[in-house]
Amino acid sequence: MTDKERQEAMAVTTAPYASDALAEGTVDAVVIGGGAAGLNGALILARSRRSVVVIDSGSPRNAPAEAVHGLLALDGTPPSEILRRGREQVRQYGGRVVHSEVAAAEPAAPSPDGDLRFTVTLADGRSITARRILVATGLTDVLPDVPGLAEHWGHSVVHCPYCHGWEVRDEPIGILATGPVSIDHAFLYRQLTEDLTYFTHGTDLDEDNRARFAARGIRVIDTPVTEVVNDENGALAGVRLADGQVVARRVVAVLAQLQARTQGLEGLGLPVLDLPKGRGFASGVAGTTEVPGVWVAGNVTDLTAQVGASAAAGALAGADINRMLAIADTDAVLHGAGPSPTSDF
Repeated sequence: MTDKERQEAMAVTTAPYASDALAEGTVDAVVIGGGAAGLNGALILARSRRSVVVIDSGSPRNAPAEAVHGLLALDGTPPSEILRRGREQVRQYGGRVVHSEVAAAEPAAPSPDGDLRFTVTLADGRSITARRILVATGLTDVLPDVPGLAEHWGHSVVHCPYCHGWEVRDEPIGILATGPVSIDHAFLYRQLTEDLTYFTHGTDLDEDNRARFAARGIRVIDTPVTEVVNDENGALAGVRLADGQVVARRVVAVLAQLQARTQGLEGLGLPVLDLPKGRGFASGVAGTTEVPGVWVAGNVTDLTAQVGASAAAGALAGADINRMLAIADTDAVLHGAGPSPTSDF
């Protein structure tokens, strides 16, 4: 199975919803990404009476999961319900949510008073001009090339002990190692079950960590995993090894490589960092970037952030964007140009 086929097997899109009309003229901010980070950033901006448009592709990373966990007051809520409420709340304050994909985003000629401008072009050819951009496109999980793994993603194949751990407690769990980062992963899952097997799957495991695993009763198997095995009902039943042996497991935990969704954003020139767990956009305080006028928030820059942390990052970025717009508006009035014109929401 190719990387593209694995991603398609894992992909789940949100249910169709009414898409707002794309604003005409220049808006204060375009938010690229309609997940927790993007919607919370848009909410802060809309409540500050900023004209804001969210471009949402409708394919959130956590769509396969049945519920969001570890989020105060909303624990157990389906991801789709959180996003539905988020869209409604953004619209309540005048923000718009457009269901589409971004084909290109790039700087445009500044306004007569020198304020920044960006052009965001959608996949259908429509475009919108914005004074500022918040990138909150999230990431994709790149799983190891093991047949059967992607089909169970978000259910019996999990990644985060804080997102899914309670739900798989006391089950026979297998850790499919992807590198040194999987070692700590194993200790976290050992907190949740006494029946834990660590499949090194071609990765290194030194003698010190083997001793630590033995002390915690974690079984280590060095024979490579060749496929995930299902029972007669299609549920995950175990993994097959290269020698033909099947090791019974009900859950497989794997730290996939995390890749920021950067498609269509190349024109912004945002710096990218290679990190132990994957690749994401570099950012500073409140999601600022080296590109003036562009902020990033959520998993596109913080690869391991849960929903709550992503939403908080979006709020911080939204507030910082509003602050910078307020300064730009004041400078424009001070120099006699008047506030930068925005679209008629």
